[in-house]
Amino acid sequence: ATIKGVTFVAVLTTTLTTTIVTAASEKVLKINVIRASNITSSDATVTFDVEVAGTHKIIANAITVPANSSVDIIDKNSSFYLQETDLLRGGASAGTTVDVMVSYEILDDA
Repeated sequence: ATIKGVTFVAVLTTTLTTTIVTAASEKVLKINVIRASNITSSDATVTFDVEVAGTHKIIANAITVPANSSVDIIDKNSSFYLQETDLLRGGASAGTTVDVMVSYEILDDA
């Protein structure tokens, strides 16, 4: 079994269904941190959901990220797992205002 640490960064768009991270086939992802950073002088909101077998469940809905600030949506105390082919999706109230950082571990039993 192997564990590989990954940090992924992206800019959120206004499309709330944008896929951020996908668990590959035969892999499990442990999501340790989701941090949303507002890079503008106006407040914004973010929404994240998880898709499991085609069903979407919101894990954070319209969370305010104050201007020029960061908010941890998930931290190590609230980490969760994405099973193979599950997705983490998200978006913001205004495009190019919020950067997202996702830190996770890929667990591989191969």
